[in-house]
Amino acid sequence: MKNIFTEEVTNGIVARINNLTSKTQPNWGKMSVAQMLAHCCVTYEMVYTDKHPKPNAFTKFMLKLFVKKIVTSEKTYVKNGRTAPQFLITDEKVFETEKKRLIDFINKTQKLGEDHFDGKESHSFGKLNKQEWNNMFYKHLDHHLTQFGV
Repeated sequence: MKNIFTEEVTNGIVARINNLTSKTQPNWGKMSVAQMLAHCCVTYEMVYTDKHPKPNAFTKFMLKLFVKKIVTSEKTYVKNGRTAPQFLITDEKVFETEKKRLIDFINKTQKLGEDHFDGKESHSFGKLNKQEWNNMFYKHLDHHLTQFGV
């Protein structure tokens, strides 16, 4: 899997995002392009903000048991897979606002680097190593950018 912490890969992801327009249509799924960008921001909001409540101990245990491997492994996501409730974006979003937020999050993450994330506690899965963080960040972005044809 490509390393999102490298400048080259980050620049490639940002270039793909910059190829989107407010009119870009998905190849599958129901989200608009602005909703997809907001959806991708949720991963970073969980790292950098307190916007999303942390799961209780039982829920976190279940997430670690049943979801962590799906999210942090190198296996790609399936099309139209189930989305966690906090990732559901149903209201209208402003394309340029969400695009800028996502690019800012991606660039901030790259600048902090993989060593910053190695052993860092995740919102839902406990401590992750730098490879698990990379896989989670990169494959989610790649999945949705592919969904929108870029």
